[in-house]
Amino acid sequence: MARLLIALAGLMGAAGVALAAASAHGTDASRLASASAMLLFHATAILAVAALLARGLLHGGIGLIAAFGFVIGAALFAGDLTLRQYAGHSLFPFAAPTGGTAMIASWLAVTLAAVVAAK
Repeated sequence: MARLLIALAGLMGAAGVALAAASAHGTDASRLASASAMLLFHATAILAVAALLARGLLHGGIGLIAAFGFVIGAALFAGDLTLRQYAGHSLFPFAAPTGGTAMIASWLAVTLAAVVAAK
């Protein structure tokens, strides 16, 4: 599971850098900057969660839920903004807010995974 998370984080990081470049070189591409930031920040968070899980500092099940929540949330958020930029329509109604909510919930899950593991 850790290798899968690390691979997904790598893909998210690469996509984040690509979207940052597209944002810098595109006209009216501010959505891409936000999409890039969410991918890059949460790719790093996934790597951190994987490392903390390996060291036993997070509850395994809750930590995995948090990490995959980061993947799903960032993909929904960034995917929706990118699709809006290039295709002119959303992924589905409320895709970006759903992704944002998933990322917030995942951060809370990281908190819970740390508290539960401390017992």
